[in-house]
Amino acid sequence: MDTIFALATARGKSGVAIIRLSGPNAADAIQQLCGNIPAPRRASLRKLRRSDGELLDEALILVFKQGQSFTGEDSAEIQFHGSPAVSKALLQELGLMHGLRLAEPGEFTRRALENGCLDLAQVEGLSDLIEAETEAQRRLAQRVFSGALGDKAERWRISLIRAAALLEATIDFADEEVPEDVRPEVLEIVNGLSKELKAEIDGSIVSERIRDGFEVAIVGPPNVGKSTLLNALAGREAAITSEFAGTTRDVIEVRMDLKGLPVTFLDTAGLRETSDTVEEIGIKRAIDRANQADLRVFLAMGEELVAGVEHRPGDIHVLGKADLQESAGFAISGKTGQGLDKLIEKIAETLEERASGAATAMRARHREAIKTAYFALKSARANVQGESYLAEIAAEELRSAIRALESLVGRVDVEHVLDEIFSKFCLGK
Repeated sequence: MDTIFALATARGKSGVAIIRLSGPNAADAIQQLCGNIPAPRRASLRKLRRSDGELLDEALILVFKQGQSFTGEDSAEIQFHGSPAVSKALLQELGLMHGLRLAEPGEFTRRALENGCLDLAQVEGLSDLIEAETEAQRRLAQRVFSGALGDKAERWRISLIRAAALLEATIDFADEEVPEDVRPEVLEIVNGLSKELKAEIDGSIVSERIRDGFEVAIVGPPNVGKSTLLNALAGREAAITSEFAGTTRDVIEVRMDLKGLPVTFLDTAGLRETSDTVEEIGIKRAIDRANQADLRVFLAMGEELVAGVEHRPGDIHVLGKADLQESAGFAISGKTGQGLDKLIEKIAETLEERASGAATAMRARHREAIKTAYFALKSARANVQGESYLAEIAAEELRSAIRALESLVGRVDVEHVLDEIFSKFCLGK
């Protein structure tokens, strides 16, 4: 296998930059750069030189033996002064060495997967951890990266293997007298796992929203202060405000961190009857996005209901332009900030309550695999409970469920998934 190398830190000036190496020639490359190799896993200061003896930099060197590194291979790290010129010189020097080549995106992590250091769910968790922007995203990604989903899948798999073995025993010894009816134990396993899988499926939808971000749509008639409210939430002039109705024609999005949760606020066109073709398109888009959003903030000047948008439990109704009118109800003003803290608190509480139901599975791929297993269990239960008792079919359905769960962690062929996952990694990962 080739020895690969890449800059593991962001390009540009920095206090420290890191180049990683992995493969059978990693230690030889370090020896060529600094003359001798430090003891494994002991950071040591070394002078780095070109092949002609010219000094490149002074750096901390870390060497990892096979089986003790992130990739599972012989590996090394060079921690040097973060100058773009030094980075370029070191990468050029490594590129001239025999048996070394620049790593492809995600190749370090792919080798960790191939060498059994990570499972496929952990790889996805690592990708999400790198991309995490909020505390909720970090916690969820860290849980998957630490192996929580893989541990669940393995526990489910072991239980299903037990149930399948019980059924297959009755098939293998059909001509002999089986001492006991295995169906009660099989049904107990299947029913228990079905409940767990259903809970994981439901929670995965919430987990995916945490990963991708919640959407909160601000909807209402024209000139009630929707754009002003968006600007107040964003802390900048994200949307054009005007005293003329129909200023907002398209959906304006502002992404922000709301108490650790990723939230995208949507400013939508004012909802009203209009003969303006462009405004009518904007209103249709507003209704579509509002209905698709996770939460809606209905802004109005009175008690009128906003037509065209579906009202759902948890949606927030509030009076706008509180600075221009007297109101005993919940009212806000994006212009003065009145009621803004209360609105933010209410939105955060609503989304936090929904986020509390998050599962470990956090991707559509995870959900589909678990759903496949869940429906296979339903079919197996029907064949175990039926009067005809079709043990062969039930056992095959249990094997289908096992294969679906194994696909979560990459135990079965998922080559078509791998290229998509690793293409999004940076070179040094």
